[in-house]
Amino acid sequence: MQHRSHITTVLAAVAVLAHIALAAVPQALSYVDPTTGFPTATQVLRGFEPPEQRWLSGHRGVDLALPVGGSVRAAGDGVVHFAGSVAGKPVVSIKHDDGIRTTYQPVFARVKKGDHVTEGDIIGTLAPSVDGYPGLHWGAVEGREDYIDPLGLLGEPVIRLKPVGGNARRRP
Repeated sequence: MQHRSHITTVLAAVAVLAHIALAAVPQALSYVDPTTGFPTATQVLRGFEPPEQRWLSGHRGVDLALPVGGSVRAAGDGVVHFAGSVAGKPVVSIKHDDGIRTTYQPVFARVKKGDHVTEGDIIGTLAPSVDGYPGLHWGAVEGREDYIDPLGLLGEPVIRLKPVGGNARRRP
């Protein structure tokens, strides 16, 4: 009987420790490609090219393929931080619970400041380019002005190699 009581005590302690350990691990926030709603980017037209200094020019986001008029989706759950025009460009930005703010341009907004959005919700449609580059410009900012590569918010793509030509032997 004493042996059974000891096992019960050990199992209870293990359960408590497992609960504490799992509670300490932050839950990953989910982000998706704002042009498709998929967890990985599908067509990157132009990559992230941050400037060496904040005040220098650079490409502080990525350009994703999307036709003018195409639906733009919220990359993650959050609250619309801004929906309007900046220097003649229609822009939407969303503040997420992890402190990251994602930006979308040029986008004719279907949302307004303060709206709650869920990952994949349509937030607007792609407007014609105002800078000569096609597609959706998607950015991500940590804190006030620390631009990060938004592709880092997405999962890694699965790459499968297939034989060329068809003469390759297949394993059972």
